[in-house]
Amino acid sequence: MFEGVGTALATPFNEDFSIDFESYKKLIRRQIKGGVDSIIVLGTTGESPVINEYEREKLIETAQETVEGKVKIIIGTGSNDTKKVVKLNAIAVKYKTDAVLIVNPYYNKGTQSSLIQHYQYISERTSLPIILYNVPSRTGMNVLPETAIKINETCKNVVAIKEASGNISQIAHLLAIKNNSFEVISGNDDQTIPIMALGGVGVISVYSNAFPKELKEITTAMQKNELQQAQVLNQKYLKMMSLLFEETSPAPLKFVLNKLGICQNILRLPLAPVSKQTENRLLNELEKYEKY
Repeated sequence: MFEGVGTALATPFNEDFSIDFESYKKLIRRQIKGGVDSIIVLGTTGESPVINEYEREKLIETAQETVEGKVKIIIGTGSNDTKKVVKLNAIAVKYKTDAVLIVNPYYNKGTQSSLIQHYQYISERTSLPIILYNVPSRTGMNVLPETAIKINETCKNVVAIKEASGNISQIAHLLAIKNNSFEVISGNDDQTIPIMALGGVGVISVYSNAFPKELKEITTAMQKNELQQAQVLNQKYLKMMSLLFEETSPAPLKFVLNKLGICQNILRLPLAPVSKQTENRLLNELEKYEKY
């Protein structure tokens, strides 16, 4: 249902820290031109914790207008407040988006059992397909494979999980025990190949903001069982994938997008632009890419 490349969109800002909607539209058009299958609005890469509700609606509305039905639109609605997730899901329903991406609760984290209750409560209150998002490095809590399966089995509209635990053994176990109604999507660019080789369907990506065509080539090769071609491409692009997480994402990405002429290198606090050292490393790697 959500196979291939999904780009977790950055949110461009102006010098006064307001949203730069013209650059946002430029970024979306780049995704369409690059052949991605979906865009994710207001994920972590979009700096969702510092986006207010009015801005949220404008970003979703602008995405809908720019996409013109050419790719799926998924909205990040995760929060550590269960009722807030329900409220944000209602906004996604209002704009008739294709799905919601819901990260597991952070900071006031519960147990695996309470996590199941959290998603059950949410699932009962939205008609949209739900993609779970497991990223322990940010939330401080790991969604275990058995927990993800239980959520899928008890919540009819939970259809997939974005797996960013980084633990290939855990992801392999999840893929071995899941049923066909539940898809696994890589949440890490550099693990797209192993996860797809194990049975995953694609990736939700930071890298594809800047380089959608390149990542789409990798997922297409994997879908065609052209492993050697995918390996060659992955080795070519792997260093940039890693450098985009040299400092807290999306700070390195914003620097690269600025150098590509897409948006300004501006983030909202508590995030800030990358250090000069990281800038130099990104520039050195960027020189290896064709300008387009």
